[in-house]
Amino acid sequence: MRNETFGFIGCGCVGRTLAQAFSRAGKNVAAAWSRGSAGAELMAQEVEGLRVLPSAQTVADACDFVWLTVSDDAIASVANGITWQPHHKVVHCSGATEIDALAKARAAGAAIGGFHPLQMFTDPAVALQGLPGVTVGVEAEPIFLETLKQMAADIGCSTVEVPRGDRALYHASAYYVGPFFIALLSEAVTIWKKFGASEPDALKALLPLLAGTTSAVTSSSLAQGMGGCVARGDVGTVRRHIAAMNRLDPDAGDLYRALATRTIPLGLARGSLTASMAAQIRDALSIAEKVDA
Repeated sequence: MRNETFGFIGCGCVGRTLAQAFSRAGKNVAAAWSRGSAGAELMAQEVEGLRVLPSAQTVADACDFVWLTVSDDAIASVANGITWQPHHKVVHCSGATEIDALAKARAAGAAIGGFHPLQMFTDPAVALQGLPGVTVGVEAEPIFLETLKQMAADIGCSTVEVPRGDRALYHASAYYVGPFFIALLSEAVTIWKKFGASEPDALKALLPLLAGTTSAVTSSSLAQGMGGCVARGDVGTVRRHIAAMNRLDPDAGDLYRALATRTIPLGLARGSLTASMAAQIRDALSIAEKVDA
């Protein structure tokens, strides 16, 4: 791998972040192409010696290790539009797309794989700074799998092997602590706005709570880190919460009940919630559903 040339097809946030990370790790990141010229030009500014080439095919012709950092839905069509050679190593960075999307490259004798960092890629500078310590979901045949694991280690990441056929499930799970979490934070900010707080005010108050929550889980476990009224068995507080959320927005009440129900097993596992308390909380949640109906 020491002398192999790296090429990127697709120069969005993921491609730009990985290109910089590999370049800093001593890899020869040599070429890139993107459907829009702006991303490729930015990548050329960020990675010394990188050339912007006129097509995906010219990147493949010029490089050994080709990274497809295009949108998920474009992976198969882009890969199918390229003539591959046996020396190629072809990797996509989608979490949900099966590596069979690279079947044409495999048929030509190339090694194929998936390399998906569990990271939010909205700003390449921020993503690059946060990349060390991130887990990368990898998938490939055994020999190439070891290569991908080493590639992750070279940029300071650890790896998890994603079983064949489970990429969509793996990727969906990440949404609960990525985009879905931001949606939940947005719900909380909306509630704060109802009593006059601004978004910055709400975030200033809520983000330290989030930090404390992750610290509690990090220092113990999911169950032992679980606090709140459900875990304590405070049925009256749960009822007051439901009533307040229903007055705010029936959909908000539905979301609260769904999430509250998911915390019951954790309260039981923690030992702070008894079986009888859990039954009362389930009754309170189900009664609220019947009233809404």
